Amino acid sequence: MRIGLSGGGTTIDRMIEQAVQAEADGFTSLWYAGAVGGDPLIPMSHVGRTTTTIELGTSILQSYPCHPVLMATRAASAANAMGRPGLTLGIGPSHAPVVENTYGVPYDHPGRHTEEYVSVLAPLLRGESVDVRGAEYTVKARGTVPEPGPVPLLVAALAPRLLRVAGASAAGTITWMANARAVGELIAPRINAAAADAGHGAPRVVVGLPVAVHDDVSEAREAAAQQFAIYGSLPNYQRVLSRGGIEQPADAAIVGDEDAVRAQVMALFAAGATDVWAAVFAVGDDRGASRDRTRALLRDLAVS
Repeated sequence: MRIGLSGGGTTIDRMIEQAVQAEADGFTSLWYAGAVGGDPLIPMSHVGRTTTTIELGTSILQSYPCHPVLMATRAASAANAMGRPGLTLGIGPSHAPVVENTYGVPYDHPGRHTEEYVSVLAPLLRGESVDVRGAEYTVKARGTVPEPGPVPLLVAALAPRLLRVAGASAAGTITWMANARAVGELIAPRINAAAADAGHGAPRVVVGLPVAVHDDVSEAREAAAQQFAIYGSLPNYQRVLSRGGIEQPADAAIVGDEDAVRAQVMALFAAGATDVWAAVFAVGDDRGASRDRTRALLRDLAVS
């Protein structure tokens, strides 16, 4: 069973320590947010040299502030620095408030932007040449495959257009705030159909959700509401929450005792997830003990 965790840490040494332990515990992957370590690809390259099998992925790197040719060379450089297979590049268009307010870039056509971005990036990561002339990008470039091999590409896709792109042109999708209902009714059917129409094998569906093992469900939901409230204000997440039949990020969180959390994780796989990426969060006064309890249950699932 493919169970991963959020990657992070305040220093590269701490990130290496975390990854070595996660690999020893049987977790299959670590997923690094775009702001981890300033540029997560740099600490990931260090982590990759001190581990052997665990997958290291980005969840996600924003597409708008980085040209797809530069993104390809960054990923290839990180993969070369790792010196082994196992780097996976997750990218996505982010959100209008971030792109427009932080970078001053229009967010008028995120679907078209991402589709053209992937049409450039995906072949470059496979070492192929591209000649794209579109509304968003005009690119003529040659790809260079890193020595460990091509870098798989996952696209953050929470709506039909990008699920089609992810299935037809990438290795799969990586989601956030999509519960089992959203995965089973929207994400898995759409991306699997797109991959089949393109003549590809089954795509990856990496499902990320907050997870906490805690006996008091109400208390756990309240903690989730405090820690993940920002996602409820973003339209992209509002839509996928709605497709899951819920309104708030706290309702998407996987919480409960060991049996309840185990059942909810298994429901994600039954709905079509190929991987579950658990963002472990703490509940209660003893935050360390809370995280340890959750991690223990997830470790049992990973090695089962």
